Amino acid sequence: MHGNTPVLGYVGLGLMGAPMVRRLLAAGYQVLVWNRSLDKTQPLIEAGAQLATSPAAMSEACDILFTCVTDTAAVEAVVFGADGLATGTADKSGKVLVDFSSMRPYKAAEFATRLRTETGMGWVDAPVSGGIPGATNGTLAVMAGGSQRDFDTVAPVVAHLAGRFTRMGPNGAGQSTKLINQMLVGCAFTVLAEACQLAEAAGIDVAKIPEALSGGRADSKVLQEYLPRMAAGDFAVQGRIDLLVKDLGTVMEESRRLGTSLPMTGLANEIHRLLSRRGLGGADNAATVRLYRDKDAP
Repeated sequence: MHGNTPVLGYVGLGLMGAPMVRRLLAAGYQVLVWNRSLDKTQPLIEAGAQLATSPAAMSEACDILFTCVTDTAAVEAVVFGADGLATGTADKSGKVLVDFSSMRPYKAAEFATRLRTETGMGWVDAPVSGGIPGATNGTLAVMAGGSQRDFDTVAPVVAHLAGRFTRMGPNGAGQSTKLINQMLVGCAFTVLAEACQLAEAAGIDVAKIPEALSGGRADSKVLQEYLPRMAAGDFAVQGRIDLLVKDLGTVMEESRRLGTSLPMTGLANEIHRLLSRRGLGGADNAATVRLYRDKDAP
């Protein structure tokens, strides 16, 4: 603790992590950072963050630890791997790890139990929705799984990052909720791309559609934010198609594990896999419309 204020650590300084760290620094927290690519730490060091020599060293110095990495394997490596957050001093009781990554729900529950057993540290799985704008503006929707005690411990800090922070249940529940979020947006992106195509073929000004449908039953944030971008060809990267491919693949794995049937999501999954195979995996989700524009095809 720095007085009564927790010292924070943040691992994973990508498109989402870096703006979140900036918000924590602006809120007055002492923040240690670590990233596999050292160059990504430099702008944040210049902004006032401190460089940790390793995740292990970070976990020794910090009260609340945040991770935001690509997938289940990356989470396991940074927490339980060599010099990971779980290594070093055996007893880390009172500390809490908040994982903003998206991963398999059952693995989040397994990792939380393992971390608590080995170190005494709490775990809150807290995947996010809202993209780079949400991370920059502190308006993310964060879906949490973990004990009420751990949730209450980290809530005042996460409040600087999120417009909404909701505990959905025990460990793994946050990840399950994120999968539902990804089902909804994954299907929405594919339908918006088709709507954009139909509107253009019909000679309708696509840019007017969000205004015309505002407040109606078809209205949504995805419609308001992404249909104008699709129409304008604004594909500045705010979230990559390959990340949605990963998440929709996890949805389908979880569906098989639980014995549920998700035909609409399965189709959205295949469409996103097709986009990736056509070389658009690193493109923004608005580029889904390129599937229907021969002149834009790579």
